[in-house]
Amino acid sequence: MGDSGIQEDSSSNVTPSTLLLVDDEENIISALRRLLRRDGYRILTANGGEAGLEVLEREHVDVIVSDQRMPGMTGTEFLARARAKWPQTIRIVLSGYTELGSVTSAINEGSVYKFLTKPWDDEQLRANIADAVHRKRLDDENQRLQHELASANAKLSDLLEERQRRIAIGEASLHVAHEVIAALPVAVIGVDSENMIALANEAAQQLFGSSLIGLDARTDLPAVLQDVLRCETPSYDSVMLDGKVIRVVSNALGSPKKPRGRVIAVFSNETEKPS
Repeated sequence: MGDSGIQEDSSSNVTPSTLLLVDDEENIISALRRLLRRDGYRILTANGGEAGLEVLEREHVDVIVSDQRMPGMTGTEFLARARAKWPQTIRIVLSGYTELGSVTSAINEGSVYKFLTKPWDDEQLRANIADAVHRKRLDDENQRLQHELASANAKLSDLLEERQRRIAIGEASLHVAHEVIAALPVAVIGVDSENMIALANEAAQQLFGSSLIGLDARTDLPAVLQDVLRCETPSYDSVMLDGKVIRVVSNALGSPKKPRGRVIAVFSNETEKPS
């Protein structure tokens, strides 16, 4: 074969697996093409190692079938270079020479997937190449799944990071809210849906002279405030407490169908209810 006789067979509408046949003997290339054409492969050819590397530079190749004894570069040398640059290819040596030392070394190093001899048995050769194509498809599918998994993991990591950011913002906001409520000059009492006092700021503790958190609002709050708890709607009342007129603002938390308790704000005569 003179120049690198690069040829291609493509007769199927479905994207076929691509074979690269490398041999310096024209009759071998022709025989292989005739044999393998029936299996629907896309077939490229080259007449030596250097020509094979040129094909690999510009074409996607799934399986390489190379002669071992060729001028300028042996098959195992060619396949070792192919593996270094295109490791995803499946590489097969087809040779009439049994140079077991170099071939065994190439197999052990991973450069060669299989070593087949000439003359070949047609069905056995077709079966071996079909096996190589099947392995390549499995490798491709595995890489695709790994890529999808990596992409999914990256998205999950981003979602978790965003969730952590929102939780941190929420915690910071809650902390600030607690500090604001604690610092208010107005007594604030929070009662949960079971009528337990869950929140009482410093002004509330000073007004009632004891710790309120954990007490039952129905029995441990002054009677005038217990009446406020029974109101289902917001209320603004002026009541007497310990001989002083106080103003009480009460509002329900949650919704009528899912009540979450009430919040009560108590304004003594030293404070004014906001308009």
